[in-house]
Amino acid sequence: MSKVIMVQAGGGFDKVRVDQEIAQPPKSTQIQIRLHANSLNYHDYAVVSGMWGPTTNRIPMADGAGEVIAVGDKADEFNVGDKVCTTFFPTWLDGEPNVKGFDQVPGDGVDGYAREMVTVHTNAVTHAPKKWDFLQSSTLSTAGLTAWKALFEDYSLKPQHTVLIQGTGGVSIYALQFAKAVGAKVIATSSSDQKIEKLKTMGADYCINYKTNPNWSHEVLQHTNGIGVDHVVEVGGPGSLNQSIDAIKVGGHISIIGILSGLEGNLNIVNALIKQVRLQGVLVGNRAQQIRMIDFINQHQMFPVIDRVFALEEIVEAFQYQETNKHFGKICLKI
Repeated sequence: MSKVIMVQAGGGFDKVRVDQEIAQPPKSTQIQIRLHANSLNYHDYAVVSGMWGPTTNRIPMADGAGEVIAVGDKADEFNVGDKVCTTFFPTWLDGEPNVKGFDQVPGDGVDGYAREMVTVHTNAVTHAPKKWDFLQSSTLSTAGLTAWKALFEDYSLKPQHTVLIQGTGGVSIYALQFAKAVGAKVIATSSSDQKIEKLKTMGADYCINYKTNPNWSHEVLQHTNGIGVDHVVEVGGPGSLNQSIDAIKVGGHISIIGILSGLEGNLNIVNALIKQVRLQGVLVGNRAQQIRMIDFINQHQMFPVIDRVFALEEIVEAFQYQETNKHFGKICLKI
């Protein structure tokens, strides 16, 4: 028997239970994984908290990392003992976006990885970074790949570019690390002076406290001699998008990723037109992009930032900690 976390239909922290399931042996193109870690994302929070609760009982968590313990006879890409991390879209292997919504996303449309054992098709995982442990590897599949796709797949980030990141969540910290790895400049915003000091130690070139300076785009423009930044990793949503448009250069690129400030808002369409801005929605990425990202990580010897680790059974406490917005980087579950 394998331990699992189950969220009852509709979601809500009071509907989270520890349960048991029988681990299924792998079929021909499948592998069986002993999972060791998950990482938390806002999407997982929406499912577990009941914001976007599941319609049926569901094992949550889109991100997982573990060790291959059995392989099917045609699962040639993996061997017993390999370290692997999961993919957000198991059916989107390569090419242009071909999925809509979350029907096939683990932890939402299908069961996820808050469990000890899982048997999946080989498409549902990739090899983990060579020098990363399981906790580190569990942070990649949503936050890491979203930042990677925004900067290198939908855009072509170069050393001469300037990137604006917002806050200190998983996507933003990964975007900072990826950008600095190629030598780009990074302007960062945060509501905490303490977090700003941490951002500076990680290489952020200029930081702005958006709580004390709500019109932070003016400071961005001053710092860039009135030109604006090349790229914005926009995780705030409607509450910050107009500021991002103000801060972007003419012809710049804004990756729309987060909805932390809500689902709807007023867009300054005139300014968007004047700036000839490119707004690109980003919903994680495909398996081939994840493999390219991991190759980059192996090449640059970078490591993720993990704020705090909870036990699998403490999943509710972990999400309650996420609600406080005190974290810097990723929150993980150890299985």
